[in-house]
Amino acid sequence: MLECGMLERDRRTLQRRSAVLCKQLVVDEMLVQLLQADDILTENMAEDIMAKKTSVQRSWQLLLLLPKRGPRAFSLFCAALQETEQQHLCELLTQSPEKDGKETHKERLSDSSFPHPTQEVIAAKRARTHESMEFSLDADSPINTPVLPCTPDFYLSRCQQSYRMSSSPRGFALVISNVTFDPCAAAELDTRKGGEVDDEVLRKVFTELDYMVTVHRDLTAQDMRSCIVNFCQRPDHRTVDSCVVCVLSHGVEGAVYGTDGQLLQLDWMFEAFDNSHCPLLQNKPKMFFVQACRGDEMDCGVEQIDGPTRTYSPSCEQRDAGREGQGDAASRQRGDMGRPRIKLPQRSDMICGFASLKGTAAMRNTKRGSWFIQEINATLRLHARDTHLADILVQVNGRIKEREGYAPGTAHHRCKEMSEFTSSLCKDLYLFPKYQP
Repeated sequence: MLECGMLERDRRTLQRRSAVLCKQLVVDEMLVQLLQADDILTENMAEDIMAKKTSVQRSWQLLLLLPKRGPRAFSLFCAALQETEQQHLCELLTQSPEKDGKETHKERLSDSSFPHPTQEVIAAKRARTHESMEFSLDADSPINTPVLPCTPDFYLSRCQQSYRMSSSPRGFALVISNVTFDPCAAAELDTRKGGEVDDEVLRKVFTELDYMVTVHRDLTAQDMRSCIVNFCQRPDHRTVDSCVVCVLSHGVEGAVYGTDGQLLQLDWMFEAFDNSHCPLLQNKPKMFFVQACRGDEMDCGVEQIDGPTRTYSPSCEQRDAGREGQGDAASRQRGDMGRPRIKLPQRSDMICGFASLKGTAAMRNTKRGSWFIQEINATLRLHARDTHLADILVQVNGRIKEREGYAPGTAHHRCKEMSEFTSSLCKDLYLFPKYQP
């Protein structure tokens, strides 16, 4: 055995577990970057791996390289699995030989780390006959790598043609996350299991992006309105360069549910931040992210002509569907905000990312959070340093497009989702993370 090779026992472990790893391992940019940082992979190796078209091909390419990358490769690969929240694979590789010999195929399938989805239905309740047998084989999870910093050279090359983004904090961020609904007032709205993961992910990533983040959990529709009005009227918006609003709940087209089963109209929310009602944020970018269904239809996808078969993200993530209802669009008290010296459009400088298309359901993993928030988190952490927000949301769309549900025997098997965004931004919006002029 060559001196530069992996220890024989570790090589055998990888070989023995290769089938499971190829199916469950998520080889993404974060995992590859960690192995590059530890000198396990060269830049060319990393590019070769990420150039593969499917998850299985990326995993197989990595497993072919690891045994040749020295005696530290196995332990550092396990550490990278821990860093990317793939602990169940790390445990599979490091368990004792005695346990390994006794492990059965049935035990591997019933791994307790797999998320167990619950059916979320608004129409007549159906018996949840599949709940005990459903599990997810994905290893997707919130990426916790630090937000990559913007370089001084990049800031200087972009700051003139983009929105000013130099205040510290960059702005204030509001996260409203409805997870548990009133069983009396909204009996048809199930608990959004995994929703608590989303609001924590958003709190962390926007804190690292230098926003002052406030999280509110489980608000009625009226409490949501009051919370948004109070946020809009913060006098310290005057001293910052932007704001962020994230709303996570059950929803229908154009509205989201409060915990009392009443609807908050999204158009009302956008109006609250327009140039008339929120003058302190005039000409400043206002970012919105909405994780909610926009209808009951599930996207079952279509077969791609002459395309590769793929299951990039085989995670069973269920619907956040809600019934139609009327929201209270006129409850906000409006005061005279004064007239700006230069006329502006009523509404401008906004960008909003939606988890799903009009009329369709959004997907959420019961342990790891929603697809949309996972991808927002990952893309901001890796690319905010040199990519403006509209292009970040294009990248999110691309990643969502590749994902596919895995729930054999259920209506959610091979389900799809497509996110989208709308924008009235008038300049490029760079967040310039961790750079202070």
